[in-house]
Amino acid sequence: MSSRPAAGGGRWVEVDPSRVARWVEGFADRHGPPTTTAQGYGLLLAAPDGATAELHSPPGAPPAAELPGFLAAARAPRRIGLLLARKGAVAVGVAAGEELTVSKVDTRYVQGRTAAGGWSQQRFARRRDNQAKAALGDAAELAVRLLLPEAARLSALVCGGDRRAVDTVLADRRLAPLAALRSDRLLDVPEPRHAVLLGAIPAARAVRILVRDPAPDNGPG
Repeated sequence: MSSRPAAGGGRWVEVDPSRVARWVEGFADRHGPPTTTAQGYGLLLAAPDGATAELHSPPGAPPAAELPGFLAAARAPRRIGLLLARKGAVAVGVAAGEELTVSKVDTRYVQGRTAAGGWSQQRFARRRDNQAKAALGDAAELAVRLLLPEAARLSALVCGGDRRAVDTVLADRRLAPLAALRSDRLLDVPEPRHAVLLGAIPAARAVRILVRDPAPDNGPG
């Protein structure tokens, strides 16, 4: 389980689907039995002391109006496409449940930024842009070859890395069926490698929970 501050207050917690029931029990123990309300993102738990927990359905999981259905949907195995892109590296794969069944990693050299100025800097910048475009073109071809044939069987496509790079890859018209499956979730990953692709599977399946603690009671004014 990982945790990080959330914009606007509270904190995001990522929980493995198999541990969400226990997490909810702990939330109830700390804050009192919550009420459950179905929301577009999943479920909202509101505790008597004012604490709330937004349970966001993992990519590809069907909506559920009650906690037991939400937990069952989150735990169920699904076929998820993975597309990770950053700079000159791309990794694509298909996960069936927790197992990576299809995968390919490709790396193409993209020149780093130079401290030189003037004409030389412009020349290096053009070369770098051309290298980056070529790398993303290769990434699109890889997605066409490995992910596109799987599109009809995928519950969702989860992307990671650099958003602009991912957007560029999915802008290829041939990948429209995959773009339609794209989840809002963008994984924060380093330069894609096979190990990074494997680590993306639990991150893609995790239940993200936005926790907001009750407002402090300052007592009578």
